[in-house]
Amino acid sequence: MIFIPAIDLIDGKCVRLYMGDYSRKKEYADDPVEVAGRFRDEGAEYLHIVDLDAAKDPQKNNLKTIERIVKSIDIPVEVGGGIRTAERVKELRSIGVKRIIIGTMLVRNPDAFKELVEKYPELIAASIDAKNGTVYISGWTESGGLDAIELGKMVRDMGVGTIIYTNISRDGTLEGPDVDGIRRMAEETGVSIIAAGGISSIEDLRRIKQLEKYGVIGVISGKAIYEKRFTVRQAVEVLK
Repeated sequence: MIFIPAIDLIDGKCVRLYMGDYSRKKEYADDPVEVAGRFRDEGAEYLHIVDLDAAKDPQKNNLKTIERIVKSIDIPVEVGGGIRTAERVKELRSIGVKRIIIGTMLVRNPDAFKELVEKYPELIAASIDAKNGTVYISGWTESGGLDAIELGKMVRDMGVGTIIYTNISRDGTLEGPDVDGIRRMAEETGVSIIAAGGISSIEDLRRIKQLEKYGVIGVISGKAIYEKRFTVRQAVEVLK
């Protein structure tokens, strides 16, 4: 199982939100390139970036900052947030992003999403972000009106190989992960799951590690690292 540290971007800076609430933002660093380098030096084998500006308003983005990060490190980078057109997918692919995570397009325009999966089967991953079992989209600002597990089954049938599953109610809270929800998503879809939301301790990572047998292949965490609950190096070692 792989540990994937997260960098969430607003105005080119590293931030964390509390349960996706843009009004409850905490800034952690001015230079995300430096942060990415530090994560790499501590043993990270993959990096997760969320463009929160684009997630809220697709007319805005942190593409230049993302490109700087990708060019600065020698590990693969996955990106999510506001990716709602084939053009944005092409832009991110052209700067070297290795995995592109899509949620809102999946719900609003599943045919367009499926076309991207068919064209870039190794590149596209599905983002399923849920609160009380219901999918949320558009930077978690509105309900997608779908059951999270049912959406997981739908993307499985489209041929998606990876789901990034986040329990919004836990994200940024340091209250612990939704272990039962993660297990259900893995068991009922049969798709490889990368889990996010609520990670607060090494013990949380050990609990998720027990889900490897169900198809959970990775864990994303950001706030716990910034709040010094554990280091990237410790997380990588525990999950290995």
